[in-house]
Amino acid sequence: ILKMVRKIARKVKQGSCKIDDIDEQMISANTETNGIPDPDLLIRTSGEMRMSNFFLWQIPYTELYITPTLWPDFHGEHYIQALMEYQQRQRRFGKTDEMVA
Repeated sequence: ILKMVRKIARKVKQGSCKIDDIDEQMISANTETNGIPDPDLLIRTSGEMRMSNFFLWQIPYTELYITPTLWPDFHGEHYIQALMEYQQRQRRFGKTDEMVA
């Protein structure tokens, strides 16, 4: 996020954009993951219950799967388990259950 802010600030300073031009689309276009779809599923190993500045802009609607398994021990069967749990979820993209139903 810091790199993106600096990149946009340089554009404003150079006059290639105005402060009022800054919107969510511009922010997304200036991230390092521009052109890559936001993740649908994020697997967090080691039981940690925080994101540690990992893709904070890109994950507001990402489903989280948290496992106590440490990364070096995370293998195919753990991945399949994460996918199976993900398949059971109802993606709401910020909506309530009533809005989706």
